[in-house]
Formats: sequence, C-alpha cells, structure tokens
Amino acid sequence: MTAEHDQVKRAHLRESEIFKDLNTQELREVATMSAMTTCHRGRVFFEPERTGEVLFILKTGSVALYRITEDGRKLVTGTVQAGSIFGEMGMLGQAMADSYAEALEDCTLCVMSRDDIVRLIGRFPSIAVRMLDRLATRLRQAEERLEDVAYRPVHARVANTLLRLGHQGEVHLSHQDLAEIVGTHRETVTRTLNQFRTDGLVELDRMVIRINDRARLATIGTETRETA
Repeated sequence: MTAEHDQVKRAHLRESEIFKDLNTQELREVATMSAMTTCHRGRVFFEPERTGEVLFILKTGSVALYRITEDGRKLVTGTVQAGSIFGEMGMLGQAMADSYAEALEDCTLCVMSRDDIVRLIGRFPSIAVRMLDRLATRLRQAEERLEDVAYRPVHARVANTLLRLGHQGEVHLSHQDLAEIVGTHRETVTRTLNQFRTDGLVELDRMVIRINDRARLATIGTETRETA
C-alpha cells in the first residue's frame, strides 16, 4: 500500500460516522484491517452463494439490492446510500437473503471479512455499537420503502426516490433503473418525470435528473393512494 493510497483510505474512513472518534494512528490500524475498492456503475459486486461472509461500508455512491424472481424479473428490495453498512455477516445479524448488490453509480467501498470484523470489534468495541446502529437505520429505511410500495402511488414513490438518491441535487439513473427501484414500468416513470419537468420540479438531461424543487417533491411524496 503506497503512502498516498493509505492517506486516501484513512480520509474515507474518517468521514464515516462509525470511525469518526478515532485518531490518526487508530485509523491507520483500521485501514490495515480492511480493503478499499471502487465499483463502476452497473457492476454487480455481490452475488448470493458466491461472495461469502463480507461486510461493505459504502463511502461514496449508491447501490441497489435486488433479487431475481422465479420468472427472471429483477426485483429491487432496497437502495443503499453513502455511510450505510450492508452485506452478509451472521455475527452482526446481517443477511443479504439471496440478494444481489449492483452499483447504481461509481462507488467507493470499504470491504471487511468476518475475521476483519472480529479483529476490529476486539480492538475497538465501541465501533460494534455504531455498526449495529447503522444496520438498524437501514432496516428502518427498508420498512419505509415497503410502506411506500404498499400505500403510495407511483408519482409519490418516484418523488421519494429522487429525494433519497439526489446527491447534491442530481440523480444519475436511467428511467429503467428508476423504474426497477420504484417497482413499476419504465414507461410509467418516463410519464411521471415528464410531468415533473412540466411542473418545474426537475430537469431531465439523458442520464441525469436535476432536482429543482425539493419542497414540492417532498409534499408529493407524502401522498397516499387514497389522497392521490
């Protein structure tokens, strides 16, 4: 590991809520217990029954978790944002449940094996609490997504997804990607986005959706099937 790579790795770790209280020497220790990797948009980097026990800490970018249905369809079960933890790690009660992980945009990830986690928790017990807190947050977000699918119309789900994925006011997704996340057809998403553009809520530019009015999108995101 070069000095420059080590410095970049520690900088990424320092930005994480999990490692925020560690000093430079402690961050250097953590860096030796983990691997930092980058995944380009569209890469599937976790597959059930092939990857084994591994935990990911997402530093930059966003990730889609999905399953393949019996008829071969791609069913997105959740999205992961920077700062989140996900993966297959029984000792932390974390399971992917036959899910795949695909980079929705270029991502930087911290990758840790079971042995890495055992060493990390043994050296820094407080980190285990933060990890569990992050996992609980992701579980809560998954429950909120299920509520969205069950109770909210498509335009509300699209609005909520744009707000959730809108890093610095932009979402870098194709209409098909967005449709898979929302749980509808591409044509429906395209019609919804065109209406949002007409209403001045977003701008559309090929693979980029620019958010112009977060407040109005947030209001739309609260609509239920009964109120729509």
